[in-house]
Amino acid sequence: MMNRRKLFVGLLLSSIVPLPLKPASAQEAVSKNENGEPRHNISSYRYQRWQDHFKSIRNGAILSDTASRCLHYWNQEKNIHKIYPTSVPLTPELTRTGYTKVVRKVIGPEWRPTKSMRERDPKLPKFMPPGPDNPLGSHALYLSWPNYRIHGTSDTRKIGRQSSSGCIGLYNEHIEELFSLVEVGTTVRLI
Repeated sequence: MMNRRKLFVGLLLSSIVPLPLKPASAQEAVSKNENGEPRHNISSYRYQRWQDHFKSIRNGAILSDTASRCLHYWNQEKNIHKIYPTSVPLTPELTRTGYTKVVRKVIGPEWRPTKSMRERDPKLPKFMPPGPDNPLGSHALYLSWPNYRIHGTSDTRKIGRQSSSGCIGLYNEHIEELFSLVEVGTTVRLI
């Protein structure tokens, strides 16, 4: 039987002894369930350095890592590095990778599903005004690629999943924080 002193010392030591962090490879980032199958609602952090993806971070930089389902943000002064869990596109065909930039910021975005979205799901409305049911959530960062955004979602089940038609989704509270940090012109890379 463990007495309180041993328990206290054990808890104290476990909080001070750092665990070694090692960058995960893309394959290690895919977590498996008890049957060895990939989990579908997982956000597994992989260490990322801005220098490995951007020449500079003037105006800040955003890296969306679709394999680990997380988004990194670095500010221009290099004193802020934020990491957020995300939703990612349903399939590789819907996933656009490469460099783009933030061209517009919108609080309370409207949503108009694309023609291909409506073909996949004919029940989708042609237009949805801002509000709690809007799939773009409370805030959206529009990218220079047409119809691609980094946006919030009120459906928190989507975060950590392959659940979008191409966009990167964040919890509404996370997109609100990111929105306050990001400038129009911020470079974005999706990998």
